[in-house]
Amino acid sequence: MPEWPGQTNNHRWCISRTVLGECKHCTGPGGCMDRVFLLALIVLIPIGARAFEIYDHFPDSIHATERYVIYSHGLIVEGNDPKPVSPKYGQYDFPAIKQSLFKDGGFNLIAYQRPKSSDDSYADTLKSWVHRLIDAGVAPSRITLVGFSRGAQLTALSSNSLASTEINTALIAICENGEVSHTPGLNLGGNLLSIYETSDELGSCDKLAARSHLKSFKELTISTGKKHGAFFQPLPEWIAPLKQWIATTNR
Repeated sequence: MPEWPGQTNNHRWCISRTVLGECKHCTGPGGCMDRVFLLALIVLIPIGARAFEIYDHFPDSIHATERYVIYSHGLIVEGNDPKPVSPKYGQYDFPAIKQSLFKDGGFNLIAYQRPKSSDDSYADTLKSWVHRLIDAGVAPSRITLVGFSRGAQLTALSSNSLASTEINTALIAICENGEVSHTPGLNLGGNLLSIYETSDELGSCDKLAARSHLKSFKELTISTGKKHGAFFQPLPEWIAPLKQWIATTNR
């Protein structure tokens, strides 16, 4: 059967042969002009657009026009176990958090599992990664550092030294008395998001925000009753607003 009005079986045969480059003489309503039209369509249709990725290390190839988010996990995940269990807060599901944060986000996610360490050297690693992204052509506004608990402390230290670049920073459950826990006096730039759980001992980052030279500051609270463990699982209460903020600021 013809596939559009006026098409003959012979015409359809010629079109299919044209794709293979074998048709020498076209017959049918459109003649050889149909070959030109078909080839134009083939050129215009994107073949194999690059998909965004989750990296467990810094990527080997950087795509300057894309968006990047770096997530730094809590202390309990340091080491080799991606799903450690806290007697107080339950299991920390690092793989599930990565997948939930990444899904439909429209960005590349770097989520490295840190080895056990008692120093702050990973903050320097984060800083070097951001500079490598910028040096490769990624706009600072399209880079976001996200950290929870110990990961948020390291993220804040890194963002402090990167303040002039005006990258985006999201700190989750790390502030007490308005400052980053055990790390007062920091000064961040760019856009800053703070999220904390109302039943947790850690709370607002308001003093940090007031002192910093920010483009914007947003602070959100969730109330699950799970204390610090609220961020051990990819609960929609914090995942959804975090991704919404990333979509708004990382661009």
